[in-house]
Amino acid sequence: MKKLTTFLLVNSQRSTVHSFFSKSAYCLLSIAYFFLFTANAQDSTSIRQLNEVVVSATRANEKTGMAFTNVYQKDIKKVNLGQDMPFLLNQLPSVVVTSDAGAGVGYTGIRIRGTDPTRINVTLNGIPYNDSESQGTFWVNMPDFASSAQSIQVQRGVGTSTNGAGAFGASININTLGYEQDAFGETNVSVGSFNTLKTNVLASTGLLNEHFVVDARLSKITSNGYIDRAASDLKSFYVSAGYYGKDNFVRFNAFSGKEKTYQAWEGVPESLLKTNRTFNPYTYDNQVDDYQQDNYQLISSFKLNQNWTFNPTLFYTKGRGFYEQFRERQSFANYGLPNVIIGRDTIKRTDLVRRKWLDNDFYGATYSLDYNSNKKFSANIGGGWNKYDGDHFGEIIWAKNASTSNIRYRWYESNSIKTDFNIFTKAYYQVSEALNFFGDLQYRTVSYDIRGVNDDRADITQGSDYQFFNPKFGVNYQLSKTSSVYASYAVGNKEPSRQDFIDNAQAPLAETLRDLEIGYRTAGQKLSFDANFYYMNYKNQLVLTGQVNDVGNTIRVNVPESYRAGLELIANWKFASKWALSANTTFSQNKIKNFTETIVNYDGDANKINNLSKTDISFSPNLIAGGQLSYNPVKNVELALMTKYVSKQFMDNTSDDNRSLNAFFVNDIRASYSIKPKAERRPLFKELTFSLLVNNIFNHLYESNGYTYSYIYDKQVTTENFYYPQAGTNFLLAVKVRL
Repeated sequence: MKKLTTFLLVNSQRSTVHSFFSKSAYCLLSIAYFFLFTANAQDSTSIRQLNEVVVSATRANEKTGMAFTNVYQKDIKKVNLGQDMPFLLNQLPSVVVTSDAGAGVGYTGIRIRGTDPTRINVTLNGIPYNDSESQGTFWVNMPDFASSAQSIQVQRGVGTSTNGAGAFGASININTLGYEQDAFGETNVSVGSFNTLKTNVLASTGLLNEHFVVDARLSKITSNGYIDRAASDLKSFYVSAGYYGKDNFVRFNAFSGKEKTYQAWEGVPESLLKTNRTFNPYTYDNQVDDYQQDNYQLISSFKLNQNWTFNPTLFYTKGRGFYEQFRERQSFANYGLPNVIIGRDTIKRTDLVRRKWLDNDFYGATYSLDYNSNKKFSANIGGGWNKYDGDHFGEIIWAKNASTSNIRYRWYESNSIKTDFNIFTKAYYQVSEALNFFGDLQYRTVSYDIRGVNDDRADITQGSDYQFFNPKFGVNYQLSKTSSVYASYAVGNKEPSRQDFIDNAQAPLAETLRDLEIGYRTAGQKLSFDANFYYMNYKNQLVLTGQVNDVGNTIRVNVPESYRAGLELIANWKFASKWALSANTTFSQNKIKNFTETIVNYDGDANKINNLSKTDISFSPNLIAGGQLSYNPVKNVELALMTKYVSKQFMDNTSDDNRSLNAFFVNDIRASYSIKPKAERRPLFKELTFSLLVNNIFNHLYESNGYTYSYIYDKQVTTENFYYPQAGTNFLLAVKVRL
């Protein structure tokens, strides 16, 4: 603990942010000392409950009347052979995943109920993780984080109140605070297609002297990718140190991810899909994305008395990096540079190499104050405050024809500051043995301040302030010991992203979502079944147009009225002693009531306007289905067949079949064999596990993502489609040694 405090104080000299974090951390540690060193030790079961208290304020349960799925560590480990987090969640209801490089390593994405990553709230131990500006989650910045995850909850719909970016379709809550009672060391090595290699080392002290625990992980993942030159070089570490008392604990987490990925943002033109599916237009040797993100979390929980528990948290995230591009025949004028004059010749264009930088600080605090007096009533007050300070700038690092002697010439600079505050209160009231009511009220404020010029040297200075009220109500009725019905109504509001302001000439509007969920659950020893109906009614939803800007970010536009309506069916059936079947299906309609398509006219005439009614929302399939059939022939051996079906998706909002992704049906096989010697034999290891994952066993050629744009040139309307093909049959083979 002394080293931790010293570390924070030393770093406080680096910046105001570090100073804020260090002083706050010091105060919190002082409080921790008072509580912790006057407390007695507690057993491991109670400590696990303490860990769960921290995330419980932002998680749903059976009494909230909302749709959610819990994924536990044992399930994560089965599929965690090297692919990124979205691919580990692929079998969950209403989920569609994609990979720029085509094999699940590097830049990957996830959609839930058709909503894109900017609508999916992600928290790590209750701390917001979404990028404040884009509001998306870049899983590539946290490689192999799944190896440190103890549990993951995915809520579908608005969900319960949480910290950070508003959940507008789903939220993903990751908990890393668990630990194991006994010390261990472990290494995992995976090899696979496309020269994929994952290695990690994990270690833990277990619970020392009934109080202390230290966990650590070091990981490295490399892959060439399925797409040409779409290589990834990913490194990360995770260290967590905690002290536990009888009813209190404090824990410090430090984790970092460093990624270097060759860009595969451009996609494959439709004309090359049949002849060159792995095409990548980038050929410059260092056309890479190079970024590092460091995260620090100080998490604690104090039981104030028999009824009240206080859970304060401080956090700080530092991100910095760039992507490098080779660009041909660039105009000096576009970079604010003078032309080059050689004799009587005036050179107006040059080949150059440029870097676009991000340098940002994100820091703040979250908390929850939990009250539990009896079995009938429980409540908590929670919330958080955070601030993002991000610099954007571009540098020319080489030019064939230089018009400046400044090697690191900056042609644009801007700064964005975003402040986010929220407070919520939740309450559960047990009216009777069977009937429970849930209420959740949240107030959230968001402030934007953007200053400077963009990469096209246009002034983007502007500011916006938002105030949101997000009420949620739910009811749960217990039909029997194993069955219940529920319903909930939730309102969510969400601010536009920084890119929405930049990409649209007209200022984008905030969005509102009203979400109705009605469901039935039953859980028996051999069979469990869930059915959930949802109706998500949007006002001013920012929908993906299917187009992307010059760096591959999706462009969005407000539509006044739209909705998503669907039925989710989930079943788990252990129909024999060695056989089990799980399946989920989502039937949905995702519609925009009135959509205006604008086709740019490069002939100089007026743009073409198409007014369309009741069109499909882009990237929102009407049918998503997943399933797993598992077989355990003998002890410690498991075989499984995993399937995924996704129906046709449109890449824009016109419902035009010529701008769509074909349906795909992919099947994977997973196998594992574990050797666990008996302790009395004094073995060299506690567990030795071999795992095999074969993806896409029928070599189905499919595309999981894409974009489209249309324009008029020479009196003709031209539509260009680009796709992100996914790999055919590929494999990962892994071995785990646990000491």
